[in-house]
Amino acid sequence: MSDRVAVVGVGAVPPRPLSVDRSYRELGFESATRAYGDAGVTHQDIESFISVCEDFHEGTSITDEYTPDQLGAVLQPVHTIAGDGLQGVAAAVMLIRTGIADLVAVEAHCKTSNILTHEQVLAMALDPTYERALRVTPHFVAGMEMRRYLHETGSSEDAVAMVVVKNRRHALGNPVAAYGGILSPDDVLASAAVCEPLRELEISPNSDGAVVLVLASEEAARRTPKPVWIRGVGWASGTPWLAGRSWGQASYAGVAAEMAYRMAGITQPDREIRFAEIDDTYAYKELQHLEAAQLAPRADVTRMVMEGETRRGGRLPVNPSGGSLGMGYCFDATALYRTAEAVRQIRGEAGRAQVAQATTGLVVSWRGIPTQSGGAMVLSAD
Repeated sequence: MSDRVAVVGVGAVPPRPLSVDRSYRELGFESATRAYGDAGVTHQDIESFISVCEDFHEGTSITDEYTPDQLGAVLQPVHTIAGDGLQGVAAAVMLIRTGIADLVAVEAHCKTSNILTHEQVLAMALDPTYERALRVTPHFVAGMEMRRYLHETGSSEDAVAMVVVKNRRHALGNPVAAYGGILSPDDVLASAAVCEPLRELEISPNSDGAVVLVLASEEAARRTPKPVWIRGVGWASGTPWLAGRSWGQASYAGVAAEMAYRMAGITQPDREIRFAEIDDTYAYKELQHLEAAQLAPRADVTRMVMEGETRRGGRLPVNPSGGSLGMGYCFDATALYRTAEAVRQIRGEAGRAQVAQATTGLVVSWRGIPTQSGGAMVLSAD
């Protein structure tokens, strides 16, 4: 059994709005090849494989049947996590810590350009009697939650707009980000209202992509060139029903982060975490997740964003990669992209997006509306 687990290999294709030249299998194969090469292993060294995917997004049932080939996992243990990427990583950590495997590959992919009716697919997650029957954009859930969050915290739409401005600008320094740009808060607030106060530019644009991570036990990790250690991991799931939730806060992220901090031995996250890659599917969620992960007091999040403390050169850089707002939203692969970017930061491989002294990072994930499911992970250089 191994108490310590590390990410030893990262492979990801750059997220793109459209990838007509490659199927999702080819995207997965390219990511797996890169990850195994990065770890200095072959597919024959991997003892177990995890695929993070959702049949609704794939357009076919039992989607994991189509995963083994491109991972080199034929006739090997493969199981599917129908959740977000960090839940897949957590499963891999448990496989390693219980001694079942020394090397585990975690895969997630997304081919959103194949989905012709994205909002209709998303609406299938809503209650069929009381919510889906409204026949409005499913983003109304995010609009209502954003409204309640702003009301409870006294935050402003300007602060939410600044998250978009920051992450799009950060993406300009990331060569694999698809949506980098220079915007002003006025540009964001002038974009079309989707479900007030939520606006079009405050929603992360969809992208195709694929990510593979290789996780290893401590003994196996010591034989690889660039391990990044998983000090703590946590996850939580609340109710998806709209009538039974707390609208003003991301309680799932708080539970998951507390679990990860406890495992990592972190008692002052706002001082010990040097940077964060956290879910920003909707811009306001970045603020919610900062607060839930104890990286900022509720009354201070708006000030931090408005005064630039969460920029790449600020006191606590948040989403220096550009996040989903700058890189693109890749459904169940989103959390693995956040993880991949955090690993590159800690390795010092982020190029123009590099954060100074990026020794300890936090990753926070969210499954998306209408769920209250997510995860958290603490990564460090040692």
